[in-house]
Amino acid sequence: MLGATGYSGLELVRILAHHPRVQSTLLLRRSETRDTTYLADVFPQVSGNGHLPLEPFSWEKLHEHKTELLFLATPHGISRELVPEAISRGLRVVDLSGAWRLKESGHRAVYGFHDADPECAAKLDARAVYGLPELNAKKIPDADLVANPGCYATSVILGLAPLVCAGVIDHERGIISDSKSGVSGAGKEPNARTHFVSVADNLSAYSVFGHRHTGEILEQLGVESQHLIFTPHLLPIPRGILSTIYVYLKHETNPSDVEACFRNFYHGKPWVRVFPAFTLPQIQYSLHTNYCDIGFSLAHDGRRLIVVSCLDNLLKGAAGQAVQNMNLMYGWPEQEGLQ
Repeated sequence: MLGATGYSGLELVRILAHHPRVQSTLLLRRSETRDTTYLADVFPQVSGNGHLPLEPFSWEKLHEHKTELLFLATPHGISRELVPEAISRGLRVVDLSGAWRLKESGHRAVYGFHDADPECAAKLDARAVYGLPELNAKKIPDADLVANPGCYATSVILGLAPLVCAGVIDHERGIISDSKSGVSGAGKEPNARTHFVSVADNLSAYSVFGHRHTGEILEQLGVESQHLIFTPHLLPIPRGILSTIYVYLKHETNPSDVEACFRNFYHGKPWVRVFPAFTLPQIQYSLHTNYCDIGFSLAHDGRRLIVVSCLDNLLKGAAGQAVQNMNLMYGWPEQEGLQ
């Protein structure tokens, strides 16, 4: 894998180290120097695992290691650059960045990609499978390029998908998702917004009407942009996401029918936990797990519905979901290595 020195990359290393079907994991770094360093130099907490060498990236090294599957926990531009070569060399790829998630060019424009070979990139855009197993479990096993979803997008899509598929939402009255994430969701590189003095004892909205995960939500749910308001917020906690989603229903309904809608949709999906009616999940329940927890409350009029969706942004929102996708790609149980 490439990108072990980020927060999601570290979680991915931890999972793969204990995965019963993974024989060995080659950890690579992009560097001009030829010296091998160790993951423990960056994250001392893994020093008990033999320091875990980080070797300079090269295609030859991947070939020597007989690598079949390449995980990329790299910035979007780097993934956009490396994936065409990886696919041409016969590698399968699970990419944790946003490089290949979006089908519509208008949504993808937010990343500002400049492809060396636009025709090749367009073909890969078309063949990449959006790696949300609860929606695309039938497509993922045959994919050679799986685009791991964004963390916010995962929480919102899973919270809304059963209702959208059932056709019960009154789209004309709008969908609002008020989503809040721990600071690790912003990545490891510090900036003025993520410094301690900016985050501690604070709560702030950001990227209003311009967050990169908005396109994923629209594309995967088939929702028109004018019907969705998605506002992300930064919580003064290390990790976790809570999305509070507000919708109007087309017709008056009852809590039992809403709960049945969620339970039927996620039947057999091991990493979504549906809570009983009026029992709402909290961030602490899903931390350090691969679960997405979903609960709801229905107003007395039977038309106004609030859905709460919680997950760990570094696991179900990133590394855990990447391993879930790997399991599907190789025909292994989705829970393998994640329990």
